[in-house]
Amino acid sequence: MPDQKAARRVVDIITGTWQAQALYAAVALRIPDHVAAGHTTDEALAERARSDPDGLRRLTRLLTAMDVLEATDTGYRLTATGELLRSDAPHSMSDMVRIYGEEFHRAWGAVVPAVRTGTSGFQHAFGMTLHTYLRDPGAGARFQRAMNAGNVFFPDVLDVFDFGGHHTAVDVAGGSGAFLATVLARHPRLHGILFDQPHMVPVATAHLDAAIGSGRHEVRSGDIFEGVPAGGDVYLLSRVLQDWDDDRCATLLSHIRAVLPANGRLLILERVVPDHGETLLPLLYDLHLLMAAGGRERDLAGYRDLLSAAGLRLESVHGLALETSLLVAAAA
Repeated sequence: MPDQKAARRVVDIITGTWQAQALYAAVALRIPDHVAAGHTTDEALAERARSDPDGLRRLTRLLTAMDVLEATDTGYRLTATGELLRSDAPHSMSDMVRIYGEEFHRAWGAVVPAVRTGTSGFQHAFGMTLHTYLRDPGAGARFQRAMNAGNVFFPDVLDVFDFGGHHTAVDVAGGSGAFLATVLARHPRLHGILFDQPHMVPVATAHLDAAIGSGRHEVRSGDIFEGVPAGGDVYLLSRVLQDWDDDRCATLLSHIRAVLPANGRLLILERVVPDHGETLLPLLYDLHLLMAAGGRERDLAGYRDLLSAAGLRLESVHGLALETSLLVAAAA
Protein backbone atom coordinates (compact mmCIF):
# COMPACT_ATOMS: atom_id res chain seq x y z
CA MET A 1 0.00 0.00 0.00
CA PRO A 2 1.30 3.49 -0.78
CA ASP A 3 2.03 5.89 2.05
CA GLN A 4 -1.29 7.76 2.39
CA LYS A 5 0.34 10.93 3.68
CA ALA A 6 2.77 10.96 0.76
CA ALA A 7 -0.03 10.26 -1.72
CA ARG A 8 -2.07 13.14 -0.30
CA ARG A 9 0.97 15.40 -0.62
CA VAL A 10 1.26 14.54 -4.32
CA VAL A 11 -2.45 15.29 -4.86
CA ASP A 12 -2.18 18.61 -2.99
CA ILE A 13 0.77 19.66 -5.14
CA ILE A 14 -0.69 18.71 -8.52
CA THR A 15 -4.01 20.41 -7.78
CA GLY A 16 -2.35 23.64 -6.63
CA THR A 17 -2.53 25.12 -10.11
CA TRP A 18 -6.30 24.57 -10.10
CA GLN A 19 -6.66 27.05 -7.24
CA ALA A 20 -4.56 29.57 -9.13
CA GLN A 21 -6.70 29.18 -12.23
CA ALA A 22 -9.92 29.42 -10.20
CA LEU A 23 -8.63 32.73 -8.84
CA TYR A 24 -7.84 33.81 -12.38
CA ALA A 25 -11.36 32.85 -13.50
CA ALA A 26 -12.80 34.97 -10.68
CA VAL A 27 -10.84 38.00 -11.89
CA ALA A 28 -11.47 37.37 -15.59
CA LEU A 29 -15.21 37.10 -14.92
CA ARG A 30 -15.01 40.13 -12.59
CA ILE A 31 -16.69 38.25 -9.75
CA PRO A 32 -15.15 40.48 -7.02
CA ASP A 33 -16.28 43.63 -8.87
CA HIS A 34 -19.81 42.27 -9.26
CA VAL A 35 -20.08 41.27 -5.59
CA ALA A 36 -18.81 44.70 -4.53
CA ALA A 37 -21.50 46.27 -6.75
CA GLY A 38 -24.24 44.36 -4.92
CA HIS A 39 -24.72 41.33 -7.20
CA THR A 40 -24.26 38.80 -4.43
CA THR A 41 -26.23 35.68 -5.40
CA ASP A 42 -25.18 32.92 -7.78
CA GLU A 43 -28.03 33.82 -10.11
CA ALA A 44 -27.13 37.51 -10.22
CA LEU A 45 -23.42 36.73 -10.64
CA ALA A 46 -24.08 34.29 -13.47
CA GLU A 47 -26.12 36.96 -15.27
CA ARG A 48 -23.52 39.69 -14.77
CA ALA A 49 -20.64 37.38 -15.77
CA ARG A 50 -22.63 35.98 -18.71
CA SER A 51 -21.83 32.49 -17.46
CA ASP A 52 -23.56 29.15 -17.13
CA PRO A 53 -25.37 29.20 -13.76
CA ASP A 54 -24.17 25.74 -12.74
CA GLY A 55 -20.58 26.44 -13.70
CA LEU A 56 -20.66 29.78 -11.89
CA ARG A 57 -22.11 28.18 -8.75
CA ARG A 58 -19.36 25.57 -8.71
CA LEU A 59 -16.74 28.30 -9.07
CA THR A 60 -18.17 30.41 -6.23
CA ARG A 61 -18.37 27.31 -4.01
CA LEU A 62 -14.64 26.74 -4.54
CA LEU A 63 -13.85 30.45 -4.06
CA THR A 64 -15.70 30.29 -0.75
CA ALA A 65 -13.60 27.31 0.36
CA MET A 66 -10.48 29.27 -0.73
CA ASP A 67 -11.50 32.22 1.50
CA VAL A 68 -12.05 34.58 -1.42
CA LEU A 69 -15.80 34.76 -0.82
CA GLU A 70 -17.85 34.33 2.34
CA ALA A 71 -21.38 32.92 2.21
CA THR A 72 -24.11 34.96 3.92
CA ASP A 73 -27.87 34.61 4.31
CA THR A 74 -28.39 36.77 1.23
CA GLY A 75 -25.53 35.60 -0.99
CA TYR A 76 -21.81 36.37 -0.83
CA ARG A 77 -19.52 39.04 0.48
CA LEU A 78 -15.84 39.58 -0.22
CA THR A 79 -13.22 38.50 2.29
CA ALA A 80 -10.01 40.51 2.73
CA THR A 81 -8.49 38.32 0.01
CA GLY A 82 -11.44 38.95 -2.29
CA GLU A 83 -11.18 42.71 -1.75
CA LEU A 84 -7.64 42.62 -3.19
CA LEU A 85 -9.05 41.21 -6.43
CA ARG A 86 -11.38 44.13 -7.14
CA SER A 87 -10.13 46.04 -10.17
CA ASP A 88 -10.78 49.38 -8.43
CA ALA A 89 -9.37 48.46 -5.02
CA PRO A 90 -6.37 50.26 -3.54
CA HIS A 91 -3.35 48.00 -4.10
CA SER A 92 -5.47 45.75 -6.34
CA MET A 93 -3.81 42.47 -7.30
CA SER A 94 -6.22 41.73 -10.16
CA ASP A 95 -3.70 42.49 -12.93
CA MET A 96 -1.14 40.30 -11.17
CA VAL A 97 -3.66 37.43 -11.11
CA ARG A 98 -4.43 37.98 -14.79
CA ILE A 99 -0.83 37.84 -16.00
CA TYR A 100 -0.12 34.78 -13.85
CA GLY A 101 -3.29 33.12 -15.12
CA GLU A 102 -2.66 33.93 -18.78
CA GLU A 103 0.91 34.59 -19.97
CA PHE A 104 2.77 32.96 -17.09
CA HIS A 105 0.41 29.97 -17.05
CA ARG A 106 1.23 29.36 -20.71
CA ALA A 107 4.94 29.80 -20.01
CA TRP A 108 4.83 27.18 -17.24
CA GLY A 109 3.21 24.82 -19.74
CA ALA A 110 6.64 24.69 -21.40
CA VAL A 111 8.46 23.76 -18.18
CA VAL A 112 9.97 20.56 -19.62
CA PRO A 113 11.62 22.12 -22.72
CA ALA A 114 12.67 25.11 -20.59
CA VAL A 115 14.48 22.91 -18.07
CA ARG A 116 15.98 20.75 -20.83
CA THR A 117 17.35 23.70 -22.81
CA GLY A 118 17.86 26.34 -20.11
CA THR A 119 15.88 28.85 -22.17
CA SER A 120 12.71 30.54 -21.01
CA GLY A 121 9.39 28.74 -21.05
CA PHE A 122 7.86 32.01 -22.26
CA GLN A 123 9.98 31.90 -25.41
CA HIS A 124 8.95 28.30 -26.06
CA ALA A 125 5.27 29.17 -25.58
CA PHE A 126 5.11 32.54 -27.35
CA GLY A 127 7.97 32.39 -29.85
CA MET A 128 9.57 35.53 -28.39
CA THR A 129 11.20 36.65 -25.17
CA LEU A 130 9.20 38.28 -22.39
CA HIS A 131 11.14 41.53 -22.89
CA THR A 132 10.18 41.62 -26.59
CA TYR A 133 6.56 40.83 -25.74
CA LEU A 134 6.42 43.70 -23.23
CA ARG A 135 7.40 46.26 -25.85
CA ASP A 136 3.74 46.22 -26.83
CA PRO A 137 2.32 49.22 -24.92
CA GLY A 138 -0.77 47.37 -23.68
CA ALA A 139 1.14 44.31 -22.50
CA GLY A 140 3.87 46.46 -20.94
CA ALA A 141 1.41 48.60 -18.99
CA ARG A 142 -0.46 45.54 -17.72
CA PHE A 143 2.80 43.90 -16.67
CA GLN A 144 3.83 47.01 -14.75
CA ARG A 145 0.49 47.07 -12.93
CA ALA A 146 0.99 43.40 -12.07
CA MET A 147 4.50 44.07 -10.76
CA ASN A 148 3.27 47.03 -8.72
CA ALA A 149 0.66 44.81 -7.06
CA GLY A 150 3.45 42.69 -5.59
CA ASN A 151 5.42 45.65 -4.25
CA VAL A 152 4.15 45.45 -0.67
CA PHE A 153 7.74 45.35 0.58
CA PHE A 154 8.70 48.83 -0.72
CA PRO A 155 7.78 50.64 2.53
CA ASP A 156 9.91 48.14 4.48
CA VAL A 157 13.01 49.53 2.74
CA LEU A 158 12.41 52.93 4.33
CA ASP A 159 12.45 51.31 7.78
CA VAL A 160 15.82 49.59 7.35
CA PHE A 161 17.83 52.05 5.21
CA ASP A 162 18.41 55.70 6.05
CA PHE A 163 18.09 57.90 2.96
CA GLY A 164 18.53 61.03 5.08
CA GLY A 165 22.18 61.62 4.19
CA HIS A 166 21.67 61.26 0.44
CA HIS A 167 20.67 63.84 -2.17
CA THR A 168 19.85 61.95 -5.41
CA ALA A 169 18.37 58.50 -5.90
CA VAL A 170 18.74 56.86 -9.32
CA ASP A 171 16.25 54.05 -9.98
CA VAL A 172 17.83 51.87 -12.68
CA ALA A 173 15.28 50.02 -14.83
CA GLY A 174 12.73 51.63 -12.53
CA GLY A 175 9.62 50.70 -14.54
CA SER A 176 6.59 52.77 -13.65
CA GLY A 177 8.40 54.54 -10.80
CA ALA A 178 6.54 52.92 -7.90
CA PHE A 179 9.69 52.28 -5.85
CA LEU A 180 11.20 55.71 -6.52
CA ALA A 181 7.89 57.39 -5.67
CA THR A 182 7.77 55.52 -2.35
CA VAL A 183 11.26 56.76 -1.47
CA LEU A 184 10.70 60.35 -2.59
CA ALA A 185 7.37 60.63 -0.76
CA ARG A 186 9.06 59.81 2.56
CA HIS A 187 12.11 62.04 1.91
CA PRO A 188 11.00 65.40 0.47
CA ARG A 189 14.57 66.74 0.16
CA LEU A 190 15.65 63.86 -2.07
CA HIS A 191 15.78 64.26 -5.86
CA GLY A 192 15.01 61.29 -8.10
CA ILE A 193 16.13 60.04 -11.50
CA LEU A 194 14.37 57.12 -13.14
CA PHE A 195 16.18 55.35 -15.98
CA ASP A 196 14.46 52.85 -18.27
CA GLN A 197 13.62 52.07 -21.88
CA PRO A 198 11.97 54.76 -24.02
CA HIS A 199 8.49 53.20 -23.92
CA MET A 200 8.49 53.46 -20.11
CA VAL A 201 9.16 57.21 -20.04
CA PRO A 202 5.52 58.37 -20.34
CA VAL A 203 4.33 55.68 -17.90
CA ALA A 204 6.90 56.60 -15.25
CA THR A 205 6.46 60.35 -15.77
CA ALA A 206 2.71 60.11 -15.28
CA HIS A 207 3.05 57.96 -12.16
CA LEU A 208 5.72 60.14 -10.53
CA ASP A 209 3.86 63.35 -11.34
CA ALA A 210 0.71 61.94 -9.75
CA ALA A 211 2.50 60.53 -6.71
CA ILE A 212 4.90 63.33 -5.79
CA GLY A 213 4.32 66.19 -8.24
CA SER A 214 6.69 67.62 -10.82
CA GLY A 215 10.04 69.24 -10.12
CA ARG A 216 11.63 66.57 -7.91
CA HIS A 217 12.27 63.91 -10.51
CA GLU A 218 13.63 63.28 -13.99
CA VAL A 219 12.83 60.35 -16.26
CA ARG A 220 15.56 59.40 -18.71
CA SER A 221 15.68 56.70 -21.35
CA GLY A 222 18.50 54.44 -22.44
CA ASP A 223 20.02 50.98 -22.38
CA ILE A 224 21.11 49.82 -18.92
CA PHE A 225 23.79 47.64 -20.50
CA GLU A 226 25.42 50.63 -22.19
CA GLY A 227 25.56 52.90 -19.15
CA VAL A 228 23.55 54.49 -16.34
CA PRO A 229 23.09 58.15 -15.34
CA ALA A 230 25.77 59.73 -13.18
CA GLY A 231 25.01 62.17 -10.38
CA GLY A 232 23.32 59.89 -7.86
CA ASP A 233 24.62 58.92 -4.45
CA VAL A 234 22.13 56.08 -3.93
CA TYR A 235 21.27 53.71 -6.77
CA LEU A 236 18.23 51.42 -6.78
CA LEU A 237 17.86 48.03 -8.49
CA SER A 238 14.47 46.50 -7.73
CA ARG A 239 14.05 42.97 -9.13
CA VAL A 240 16.30 43.67 -12.10
CA LEU A 241 19.24 41.30 -11.64
CA GLN A 242 16.82 38.35 -11.44
CA ASP A 243 16.00 38.74 -15.15
CA TRP A 244 19.55 38.39 -16.48
CA ASP A 245 22.48 35.98 -16.60
CA ASP A 246 25.72 36.60 -14.71
CA ASP A 247 27.49 38.28 -17.63
CA ARG A 248 24.70 40.81 -18.16
CA CYS A 249 24.46 41.46 -14.42
CA ALA A 250 28.22 42.03 -14.22
CA THR A 251 27.98 44.55 -17.06
CA LEU A 252 25.16 46.46 -15.39
CA LEU A 253 26.82 46.45 -11.97
CA SER A 254 30.09 47.68 -13.50
CA HIS A 255 28.25 50.64 -15.04
CA ILE A 256 26.80 51.50 -11.64
CA ARG A 257 30.20 51.14 -9.95
CA ALA A 258 31.68 53.55 -12.52
CA VAL A 259 29.35 56.37 -11.39
CA LEU A 260 28.92 55.46 -7.71
CA PRO A 261 30.67 57.99 -5.43
CA ALA A 262 32.83 56.84 -2.53
CA ASN A 263 30.05 57.52 -0.04
CA GLY A 264 27.33 56.15 -2.32
CA ARG A 265 25.26 53.02 -1.86
CA LEU A 266 23.57 50.55 -4.18
CA LEU A 267 20.27 49.06 -2.94
CA ILE A 268 19.28 45.73 -4.47
CA LEU A 269 15.81 44.24 -3.93
CA GLU A 270 15.64 40.53 -4.74
CA ARG A 271 14.53 37.21 -3.31
CA VAL A 272 17.60 35.41 -2.00
CA VAL A 273 17.68 31.64 -2.34
CA PRO A 274 18.16 30.19 1.18
CA ASP A 275 21.12 27.94 1.89
CA HIS A 276 19.05 24.98 2.99
CA GLY A 277 15.70 25.48 1.23
CA GLU A 278 13.92 26.37 4.45
CA THR A 279 11.56 28.77 2.67
CA LEU A 280 9.76 27.73 -0.51
CA LEU A 281 8.82 31.05 -2.14
CA PRO A 282 12.33 32.04 -3.34
CA LEU A 283 12.77 28.56 -4.82
CA LEU A 284 9.42 28.81 -6.61
CA TYR A 285 10.32 32.20 -8.01
CA ASP A 286 13.73 30.93 -9.06
CA LEU A 287 12.14 28.38 -11.37
CA HIS A 288 9.41 30.84 -12.35
CA LEU A 289 12.08 33.25 -13.59
CA LEU A 290 13.37 30.53 -15.90
CA MET A 291 9.82 30.10 -17.19
CA ALA A 292 9.18 33.83 -17.58
CA ALA A 293 12.39 35.52 -18.64
CA GLY A 294 15.20 32.98 -18.56
CA GLY A 295 16.45 34.59 -15.35
CA ARG A 296 17.20 33.26 -11.89
CA GLU A 297 17.23 33.98 -8.19
CA ARG A 298 20.63 33.71 -6.49
CA ASP A 299 21.96 32.84 -3.05
CA LEU A 300 24.04 35.30 -1.04
CA ALA A 301 27.27 33.80 -2.30
CA GLY A 302 26.08 34.40 -5.86
CA TYR A 303 25.33 38.06 -5.13
CA ARG A 304 28.67 38.53 -3.39
CA ASP A 305 30.45 37.12 -6.44
CA LEU A 306 28.53 39.40 -8.83
CA LEU A 307 29.23 42.46 -6.72
CA SER A 308 32.89 41.62 -6.22
CA ALA A 309 33.42 41.18 -9.97
CA ALA A 310 32.10 44.73 -10.46
CA GLY A 311 34.24 46.30 -7.72
CA LEU A 312 31.47 46.36 -5.12
CA ARG A 313 31.05 44.72 -1.73
CA LEU A 314 27.97 43.51 0.10
CA GLU A 315 27.61 45.68 3.19
CA SER A 316 24.39 44.41 4.78
CA VAL A 317 21.29 42.29 4.17
CA HIS A 318 17.80 43.03 5.51
CA GLY A 319 14.73 40.80 5.35
CA LEU A 320 11.55 42.36 3.92
CA ALA A 321 7.99 41.17 3.33
CA LEU A 322 7.18 38.24 1.02
CA GLU A 323 10.62 36.68 1.54
CA THR A 324 12.25 39.60 -0.29
CA SER A 325 15.64 40.97 0.83
CA LEU A 326 17.34 44.34 0.67
CA LEU A 327 21.03 44.00 -0.17
CA VAL A 328 23.06 47.16 0.49
CA ALA A 329 26.32 47.41 -1.46
CA ALA A 330 29.15 49.91 -1.43
CA ALA A 331 32.37 50.48 -3.37
CA ALA A 332 34.96 47.83 -2.54
